[in-house]
Formats: sequence, structure tokens, C-alpha cells
Amino acid sequence: MPPRPARKALNAYHHGDLRDALVQAALQEVELGGPEAINISALAKKLGVSQPAPYKHFADRETLLVAVTAEAFRQFSAMLRASIAEPSKRSKLSRFAQLTLDFGLRRNGVYRLMFASRVMACAPKGSELHVAAMETFDLLVEALEAPAIGYLRERSALKIWASLHGVVMLAEQGLLTGEVGHTSREELVEEIVEQTKLALSVAIEAAKTAG
Repeated sequence: MPPRPARKALNAYHHGDLRDALVQAALQEVELGGPEAINISALAKKLGVSQPAPYKHFADRETLLVAVTAEAFRQFSAMLRASIAEPSKRSKLSRFAQLTLDFGLRRNGVYRLMFASRVMACAPKGSELHVAAMETFDLLVEALEAPAIGYLRERSALKIWASLHGVVMLAEQGLLTGEVGHTSREELVEEIVEQTKLALSVAIEAAKTAG
């Protein structure tokens, strides 16, 4: 009678599965402790694989960070897309902005990896991370609900993105409560949304007149 094949351990991964498992596990660590929390050796131990195993998928910590950041952007975009698509009396831009504020404060470790680390700045054009980040930016442009005239939408998207980032980072540091202006962070973001929409509308009309 031929010997029975050995059973795989419960924590064993099929070929190709370990890469995604590492990314998801690393994302959980970032959630708790920010980008600094990612440690390949600790992840290998957590997943029950040998220390060299992760290096079959990631050359070093930096390449793992890139993959984790790309996955964070994809998850963020999925949340934004769902929010923008659902019927609502609020504008798409308002929903985008308020969700970004909530995401930035509730999942600040992940947010910092995406928007306050050097990982994104080092991503070459066309790379997995660059494509994932541009998908998020394209959703912001879509949320403006404005016609494409020159680069007016893209410039408005950059302006509101910078404003939202400032609100998130200051609020996370406890430096922006809104108390001094007798407003909440959510109300402040809504004002930014309305000002952005108005400024873009004026710019579009001026461009049409000039044309």
C-alpha cells in the first residue's frame, strides 16, 4: 500500500497565497502602529512560515511597503466608489471629503502610510502603486461633477486634496478641534467642499467666456 501523502499544516500557504497574506497582515500592523510597525520577521512568525519565505515575494521591507500601500489605496478607492455611487441628497464631493476625513482619523496608521510617508513619492509612473493612487485621484475628479475644461478639474482636485490632508493631519495631532472657529471638523470640511465647488464653477464660466 503506497504511503499516504503528508498533510499540510493548517498555516501552510499554497504557492502565490503567501504574498497576499503578507500584505494583509502588514496592513493590519499598519492599522495599529503606522508604517513603522511593519517588520518582515515578525510577519513571518505571525503567519507561521520560515523567516526566508517572505523574501521569495518581497526583496526587502521597502518593496513590501509599496505593495501594502497599493492595497491600501485600492481598499480606499473601493470605499469611495461605493459612497459616491449610492443615492444621496449630498453631493459626491461632500461624500468623498467626509469619508476621507473619517478614514484619516479612524485609520490614521494606514492614512499616514498612504499620504504621509515617502513610499508614494518614490513610486514610478505606471507602477502598481502609482496606478492605485491615480485611481483614487480620478474618483476625486469624478466627484467634482464638472465638465472637463483644460485642467480646471484636476487643479481643483489638487486644492481640495491638500485642504483635506491638512484637516486630517492637524486633527489627528489634536491641533484642529474647530473650537476656536465655533465649528466642527465635519462642518469645516463641508465649507471647503462648497468653496471648491463655487470656485470651480466660476473658473469654468470664465473659461467658457474667454473661449
